[in-house]
Amino acid sequence: MKVVIVGGGVAGVSTAAALRAGGFDGDLTLVDAGEFPYDRPPLSKEYLAGSRDLKQIALQPPHWYDEQRIRLLNRTTVSALRTRDGGVELADGRLLPADRVVLATGGGAARPPIPGAGSDRVHVLRTAEDADRLRTALTPGARVLVVGAGLIGAEVTSTAVDLGCEVVLVDPVLTPLAAALGEELATWLHALHARRGVTVERAGVSAFADTSDGIEASFLGTLQPRVFDLAVLGVGMLPRTSLAATAGLEVDRGIVVDARHVTSNPAVLAVGDPARIRRNGLLLPPSEHWEAARHDGARAAATILGTRPPAQTAPWFWTDRHGRHVEVVGHMETAEQVVTRGSFDDPAFSVFGLRDGRVVAAAAVDDSTAVRAARRMIDRRIPADPNRLSDPSVNLRTLLRA
Repeated sequence: MKVVIVGGGVAGVSTAAALRAGGFDGDLTLVDAGEFPYDRPPLSKEYLAGSRDLKQIALQPPHWYDEQRIRLLNRTTVSALRTRDGGVELADGRLLPADRVVLATGGGAARPPIPGAGSDRVHVLRTAEDADRLRTALTPGARVLVVGAGLIGAEVTSTAVDLGCEVVLVDPVLTPLAAALGEELATWLHALHARRGVTVERAGVSAFADTSDGIEASFLGTLQPRVFDLAVLGVGMLPRTSLAATAGLEVDRGIVVDARHVTSNPAVLAVGDPARIRRNGLLLPPSEHWEAARHDGARAAATILGTRPPAQTAPWFWTDRHGRHVEVVGHMETAEQVVTRGSFDDPAFSVFGLRDGRVVAAAAVDDSTAVRAARRMIDRRIPADPNRLSDPSVNLRTLLRA
């Protein structure tokens, strides 16, 4: 059997690794447009700050691909899926035969249709090339506008402050990430920006215009126009679906797949950012987080191997900003009750979301142990006493034996 994986992000590399770990002995090719597959979370943090280089954020060392007998075609793009005769066509005209194709094409940074957003002074951050270009502009004293206070926008804001920039952060949402973190923790986390000297405004951008002194941003509402040296758009991701759409696969704000990650063509699978699972007739919202992409790869590999997929676990993600490490597990928006363990003034603390007497989510600041315990509670559906859960003197491991 021949398998071709299109895309070298964490989903694509995880698929390749899981195939070999599961005993796949056929031909395995990974096609990637970059110099080599690299990790993307550091792009807004250590890599953008210049404390880690591209080789240091590689998903695997170069020798790993040879050891795993994975043919890595770097600096290569796929121009078409050959769904009728099997395989893919490369941009240089070469044909790669394949019995199964896995689309791990990722996503691109969203660019809303704001007049003037095509200016060279307006940046996005999705690739190492984006980060390289942005880093050259983040000089000490630079006037920076960050649009969007979600994960990417907040992390870029933190890094820009560390580099000595003067940052204005705008978002039309009063409390970004409230659904994922709970209202109280999201409010506390968003307030960290102002504590670091960031000017935080509740506003959207209506237009950009280049001037002799930089780029002028006009805002929705009462906020007056201001001139900046650069602007960064951190307003989301658009899944890359053009290959799938051109090949006639079902696409609906993502590449539609079933629970086994199979597309409308049984020879083609999709994983990671572009994959959108249909379950019980409903299309689930895409999960754009690092671990979700890794799990997609494991499930797609199981489909190809004909083995049982790994058990579903509660979703988990993390973010770093202003020297604080935040982890989130589960679905806080489904919680009926939120309890705090410790105090928001403590060096480390956590919040737990409960429903029907069980933990459904947790978010922790500099407290990975609490999130690991919460994940076990969620996955095992362990009943939880809110009073004991909120008491820092109670060892969380004792609650796992409930």
